Amino acid sequence: MTPAHSRLLIVTAVAAEADAVRAGVDPAAVEVADVGVGPAAAAAGTARLLALAEAAGRPYRGVVSAGIAGGFPGRAPVGATVLAARTIAADLGAESPDGFIGVAELGFGTSVLHADPDLFEALSRALPDAIAGDILTLATVTGTAGTAAALQARHPAAVAEAMEGYGVASAAQTAAVPFAELRTISNPIGPRDRAAWRLGEAFAALTAAARAACG
Repeated sequence: MTPAHSRLLIVTAVAAEADAVRAGVDPAAVEVADVGVGPAAAAAGTARLLALAEAAGRPYRGVVSAGIAGGFPGRAPVGATVLAARTIAADLGAESPDGFIGVAELGFGTSVLHADPDLFEALSRALPDAIAGDILTLATVTGTAGTAAALQARHPAAVAEAMEGYGVASAAQTAAVPFAELRTISNPIGPRDRAAWRLGEAFAALTAAARAACG
């Protein structure tokens, strides 16, 4: 039996991502669950799983938001594995005539959550070729060159974008559970072109990363 406090929770958005992760991990040590698409579903689903584990007296030692993502050209190519030093809610704020105003500048909290240092270091050691940087969380996937350029300008350390990390990180922070984010790149960020997506390659990379980190 796996001792309390030793299980890791990995959450994904959809079942296909969860299946890819499960193919690489030890089910006795890692629980994998798909919790839904977008930051709200991710936060709610993760919070529920963390609360149930706590109530059962078997809290998780950490939670990882995992799945596929878009990579910023020149920073994270298709097929690459990326790790978040920080998870950023990139569209949490307000528009203005002078441009986007982040929630921190508005005085309403923070849009930046840091990965747990120990969990991040453990993943980095297990995945030495992974690209570390900021991973953006967006409720709307980027589909134009203009939006991609604006995001890159606002977030010079960003390597990828996805839709769930900040929600998972918020739930983990509330529950005082260590958090990290791991993604594999399925497509370049920019003009929407489904023909350029390499889902099979990204899912295979996700399985390999899960096996190396948690197998």
